[in-house]
Amino acid sequence: MRTVAELEERLARPSAGLVEDMAKLDGEILILGAGGKLGPSLVRLALRAGASKVIAVSRFSEPGLAEALSEEGATVVRADVADEDALRGLPDARNVVFLVGAKFGTSGREHATWFTNAYLPGRVADRYRASRIAALSTGNVYPLVPVTGGGSTEDSPTGPVGDYAMSCLGRERVLTHFSDRYGTPLALIRLNYAVEMRYGVLVDLAQKILAGQPIDLTTGHVNVVWQGYANEVTLRSLLLADAPPYILNVTGPELVSVRQAALDLGRALGREPVFTGREADTALLSNASRCHRLFGYPQITPAELIEHVARWVAEGGPLLGKPTKFERRDGQF
Repeated sequence: MRTVAELEERLARPSAGLVEDMAKLDGEILILGAGGKLGPSLVRLALRAGASKVIAVSRFSEPGLAEALSEEGATVVRADVADEDALRGLPDARNVVFLVGAKFGTSGREHATWFTNAYLPGRVADRYRASRIAALSTGNVYPLVPVTGGGSTEDSPTGPVGDYAMSCLGRERVLTHFSDRYGTPLALIRLNYAVEMRYGVLVDLAQKILAGQPIDLTTGHVNVVWQGYANEVTLRSLLLADAPPYILNVTGPELVSVRQAALDLGRALGREPVFTGREADTALLSNASRCHRLFGYPQITPAELIEHVARWVAEGGPLLGKPTKFERRDGQF
């Protein structure tokens, strides 16, 4: 993967399992937030997996994106789902994938974060009460857990830290309310941390290494997962949607050492990482063994991701400019 076109093709390459599941799925798929960081690749993946109809909904602020998705076969709807009239005017759909959320720059804008992450999902759930919904959530709804404990499972108690994480749990609670009220089948996807060549924990580390900036090791371990796998699981989870909701952790099976990942990236980049701090005994970690039993392991390993990211960053490939801030332990993003 050396170009954006190659990267987008890889992100949208469906597995045989996804193609099989799309054939089982009745009706159209409406994707809310289709213009966000993962929306376009998820739209393309659904199309290439054989979905009968894909409706892509977004404000589409990126020039040319709406036209490109339309040319590839999506039905494009320009709309701000936060606008009540626009939401009511959206087409009906048997299946809804809800990707809308706020994280970056949420400190100082907590009220807007709660609106987007907790209030708006309720409006969507009410509008699409007769649909099947897969909604993207986050592993941040869990507390920091011991590094040696294997990570939080779907049955572990939640314990969000900070307004972003609390508002995401609010999203889950509000969606669950409407699922309970109307019997709406719902799947909640707790994702962390998705990686591709333009963003993610590995990109954050590579940029710090090239800039000679110190890497804080306090949060010394993370989970990462190939974004293409996360997209595939999100689509396939529509068949798991239920009332009460089906909850699914989505991440890689490996416990990734931040220190070792930085050293590997540094070798590939020809730079020596600069470290500060020491590894804490706890981190934000999820156990995704349920996901792996259902859908297999991610197609690209962390070692391969490190190789791809190092080459991409070294060659000046375009980046999304959205750092994960994975090192924050106070929930302030």
